[in-house]
Amino acid sequence: MANESAGRLYVVATPIGNLADISGRAVSVLRSVSLIACEDTRRTGRLLAHLGVSPPGLVALHDHNERDVAEAVLTRMEAAEDVALVSDAGTPLVSDPGFVLVREAWSRGLDVVPVPGASAITSAVSISPIPTGRFRFEGFLPSKATARDTVLDRLLTAEVAVVFLESPRRIRATLAAIEAHGGGMRDILLCRELTKLHESATLGVVSEFVAEPDRVREQGEYICVLAPGSAPEPDSAANLLSALLTELAPARAARVAARITGRPRSELYAVAMALAGKHRPTDDRTG
Repeated sequence: MANESAGRLYVVATPIGNLADISGRAVSVLRSVSLIACEDTRRTGRLLAHLGVSPPGLVALHDHNERDVAEAVLTRMEAAEDVALVSDAGTPLVSDPGFVLVREAWSRGLDVVPVPGASAITSAVSISPIPTGRFRFEGFLPSKATARDTVLDRLLTAEVAVVFLESPRRIRATLAAIEAHGGGMRDILLCRELTKLHESATLGVVSEFVAEPDRVREQGEYICVLAPGSAPEPDSAANLLSALLTELAPARAARVAARITGRPRSELYAVAMALAGKHRPTDDRTG
């Protein structure tokens, strides 16, 4: 049960690019609270100046200090002060800091109130020609190749669209990795700089973007919508691998099958190894 004598935590969405996208309610809340917790006080300060809001206080809350700052913020809420939580852009907690503060507010019986608005994720989904009635949001993929490949093996088995974020310096490598893991023939929507002056949304096939890297600008954060795969039944994959194994080693057969079927290479390699062992010629000679 909420503590009715305490202050509230308002989780406020801010624009992701176009400043006109902020809601009147968000502006009203930002004017009314005693404290605003934000990722970067300078960036939020510029937004508030544009809105004509002069808050009593700003406090930086980010990945490196969230636990300590959360405690100080909660103490002020317990003293009946209302607080707003904002991120640099978009809706807080969606690949942004703030989870520790929100979780602790709930655990102490404090009111947590959403003030919805702009979100890069819902913006991309709303314009997607790829079906997104159901989708999986992955956030940013791991920056290291080994960890990224492990995640891709899992994501490429999803029966729904996958929405993920990627930095401009890694987007081309990520598309190449998706192709290498058997997702080369899937449609993908690449959204960049949404609601900003140079926003773009480009639909294509993964392998086409890999073959024409100049179509993928290394500038601005990307929101990607990847179509689900149409994986064949296991027996079909086994039949394909059996045919490939007559000419290829298991690793190569799995790689080719992954490109054809869109299924994870690691999964197909396990099947290929089992089939190779089952059909390996035996030597009946005795010494």
